[in-house]
Amino acid sequence: MKKFILATAVSLMYAPVIASANTPEQSLKAAGFTLPAPVKPIANYVTWRRAGNILYLSGHGACEGKSVLGKLGQDVTVEKGYDAAQLVGLCALATIKDATGDLSMVKQVLKISGMVNATESFTGHSLVINGFSDLFVTAFGDEGKAARAAVGMSSLPGNMAVEVSAIIELKDE
Repeated sequence: MKKFILATAVSLMYAPVIASANTPEQSLKAAGFTLPAPVKPIANYVTWRRAGNILYLSGHGACEGKSVLGKLGQDVTVEKGYDAAQLVGLCALATIKDATGDLSMVKQVLKISGMVNATESFTGHSLVINGFSDLFVTAFGDEGKAARAAVGMSSLPGNMAVEVSAIIELKDE
């Protein structure tokens, strides 16, 4: 737990400094993150849809088959859930880049909907989804902060621990 708290504190403390780098990708690289290849749909849907300057992201797990599996409050710790949400965030960023060609096209993150595969008694949903939110603040600074929901689910596809969808406003082209 101490490692988790320390990682969160360091992430929040350095996020403004890291986010001041030239581009979101430079900010991510400075924080030690690398974008994976974007995920491809596994069913009858698209991973993103654009309407004007609004980009809608479908629910994402982690890319490259790296989703953390299990249930929070049972076999996945809050710290592992935070890491899972961070992996989901990297996948979402890869999708944004795939959709726009450049993460610098993001004007602001409007809405994050985080779903946590959790036991009925688990109450740390927001601590888990902070992994996603903290990553987006690292990439985009204050424009990465969004209205957010962090809710528990009795199950998620493939037993993923975390799934997140998002709504992003893009800059005028």
